[in-house]
Amino acid sequence: MENNFVTEVFLPLALSTIMLGMGLSLTLRDFKRIIIDPKAIFIGLFCQLIVLPIIAFILMFFWNLEPEFAVGIILLSACPGGATSNLYSYLGKCDTALSISLTALSSAITIISLPFIVNFGMEVFMGDEVYVSLSIPRTILQIIIITLIPVSLGMYIRSLKPSFARRADKPVKIVSGLFMGLVVVGAIMADRENIIPFIQATGFPALTLNIITLMASFSIARILGLSFQQSATISMESGMQNGTLAIAIAASSRLLNNPQIAIPAAIYSLIMFATGGLLSYFFSQKNSDQSTVKLPKMYN
Repeated sequence: MENNFVTEVFLPLALSTIMLGMGLSLTLRDFKRIIIDPKAIFIGLFCQLIVLPIIAFILMFFWNLEPEFAVGIILLSACPGGATSNLYSYLGKCDTALSISLTALSSAITIISLPFIVNFGMEVFMGDEVYVSLSIPRTILQIIIITLIPVSLGMYIRSLKPSFARRADKPVKIVSGLFMGLVVVGAIMADRENIIPFIQATGFPALTLNIITLMASFSIARILGLSFQQSATISMESGMQNGTLAIAIAASSRLLNNPQIAIPAAIYSLIMFATGGLLSYFFSQKNSDQSTVKLPKMYN
């Protein structure tokens, strides 16, 4: 009963709160970047939605992980960027408007792409004897309810009461951070007797995926001619995934209903908090020497 409450009530509530907070920081003006500077948007989405899953699949082909853990890595790679990437991009003096736009766009696109990528990963790594198809219509509906609707509501509130949205931004970010931490800790504590083996099994693969993604996305962006700030933003956005969404999908009885698949997302989330913090500090030092970052109004 307790586990059912956590997966069916607390997890969706936590994720919806996080996405509402992201919506409070967004306006339609943020999406003008798609027209004004489409190159950075397309490169960012390419790194996050294509390069990251490819890296995850390649790593899992050569890593002898348990099938559930391999699928957990694939699920995580198929998720959009999380609200944490926006915060770390801001702290790193990166292009925060680009980060917010990429998070919002990837969240919308992965509503469609995520079920297909995860189903393919389950077919490849779990095999027929344990493979259970992730219902594409149900998954799309579930993700819309717990991500797109709260983001849209947050944007609507901001359009009606911009001053209230600005005042609420910091408290909601704090609550979102607490929720993210509780979700990660809860996913680990649900099977705490196996925590050391879980970390031993998934810690290094998760760290490898995180570091390779951070480096590859930054390098691709620079090679394709983006500025250091834009490349740093895309690196953060690609390497910091929405682990809360991955855990919710893995643990929900209406979706995968397999808590073991949630473990890599929980471990990855802990790792990305650390690597993201270090990278944020590094980027902040480098970006101080660059031109002034253009921040959205909420940070002015």
